[in-house]
Amino acid sequence: MQKLFKKNHKKIGILGGTFDPAHKGHLEISKQAKKKFNLNYVIWAITKKNPFKKKSKTKLVARIKFAKKIASLNKFIKIRFYESKIKSNKTVNLISYIKRKNSMSDLYFIMGADNLINFHRWHKWNLISQKCNILVFDRQGYKTKSLKSITFKRLSQKNLKFIKFKKVNISSSQLRKI
Repeated sequence: MQKLFKKNHKKIGILGGTFDPAHKGHLEISKQAKKKFNLNYVIWAITKKNPFKKKSKTKLVARIKFAKKIASLNKFIKIRFYESKIKSNKTVNLISYIKRKNSMSDLYFIMGADNLINFHRWHKWNLISQKCNILVFDRQGYKTKSLKSITFKRLSQKNLKFIKFKKVNISSSQLRKI
């Protein structure tokens, strides 16, 4: 029985966002998470609208199509849109849904250090860390603020890992300005 459990046990990464547009920074942190934490695959969970940002100018279908194109050479990345299934754009609901569908798996929520700064404002943020591991990737100019954040101070460092890596200095908002 134990052999069966190990065979079915997976490690799943989840990178959520609007992906407006998807870029090499998303690819790089997905690759690093897979490598450092031995993940079976990484889900790019594309949201229609980030509750903390203005409405995206690019249509959801176009963002999904572009994300699939940019990730096409990386078969471990799966592009998904869950909001119509779960009737929510809240991360805690996304994590709960994926956990229900993959009860024998360990989940790793992947984010940039810029998101950690205001993570305590996310809907049921403290519940997210109880349902999965949180992997925070350093981003140019955000390390100090994120390490001083309410979330970093309050959450168990057992469930939250701050990952230093060779940063890709790019963001979706920078790309939209081009």
